[in-house]
Amino acid sequence: MHPVHLAVLMTSHDRRARTLSALRALEEQRGLPARTTLGVHLVDTGSTDGTPEAVRLRHPAVEVMSVGADVSRNQALRIASRNSRSGGGGGGPLGGTPGGPSHAWTHQLWLDDGVELFRDALATLLRTSEAAGSDAVVVGAVRNAYGDTVYSGRRGRSLTLVEPGAHRPERCDTYDGRVVLVPRAVYDLVGDPDKVFRHRMGDYDHGRRARRAGVAAFVAPGHAGECVDGPAAPGSREPGIGVREALRRVTSVRELPPRQWWVYCLRHTWPWAPYLMVSPYARTAARATVGRLRG
Repeated sequence: MHPVHLAVLMTSHDRRARTLSALRALEEQRGLPARTTLGVHLVDTGSTDGTPEAVRLRHPAVEVMSVGADVSRNQALRIASRNSRSGGGGGGPLGGTPGGPSHAWTHQLWLDDGVELFRDALATLLRTSEAAGSDAVVVGAVRNAYGDTVYSGRRGRSLTLVEPGAHRPERCDTYDGRVVLVPRAVYDLVGDPDKVFRHRMGDYDHGRRARRAGVAAFVAPGHAGECVDGPAAPGSREPGIGVREALRRVTSVRELPPRQWWVYCLRHTWPWAPYLMVSPYARTAARATVGRLRG
């Protein structure tokens, strides 16, 4: 097998313990092919809990860049990608050859700092990538503490979650961006997540653009790791809130901001884009109204 250099792209914000756990799990990977090296590029978006300082102290080989709290997760991922192409993230337990050229990476790995990889996760991803070829994206499914798949590849217009197979890869149309292996050839074709998106739609858009460019995507066998995040906030689905509050939440940057959602619909769902554009907001208003009437 040819030498493999992984440029690991991470972002963080006020999750020091979780970020350190994710880096520790990355450091403990086993079964990697010979001549595999890693360079980690972390962009911290204005943490006030000492995350950047703690990472520099415990994992000095990790390249850490601090930016403002107004930088979105998607933009921070783009910055980490830029850093992986320009220098840094060299030697040490989480690095490659000290001083080695970061532009020589063969794959990018998107890794959410809320995910603890299982010890054979990278080996499985790389093995799947080798079998699928250099023109395919490989997605790592992530489970919660109860064993349920919470992040993975997605299928269809409704973005149905893909359960990982036990022994063989599963095809998908797009993907959640928690654990994603992007070979260099795919990066050169598709590029980074689009800057027009600030959060999760950037992942889905990247996968759709990749598919349109002829890139296949697969979910690797088994789960790649466990999500250590707590339960997600109910957001616009919280019972008992009024229609106005529900619509405020669903149109916020954390859910479906209208401009970004329209760009996504226009790119990937035409001619159904106008209908799909308004449907989630209409459903949100209807759900809140029914909830209030029942309450």
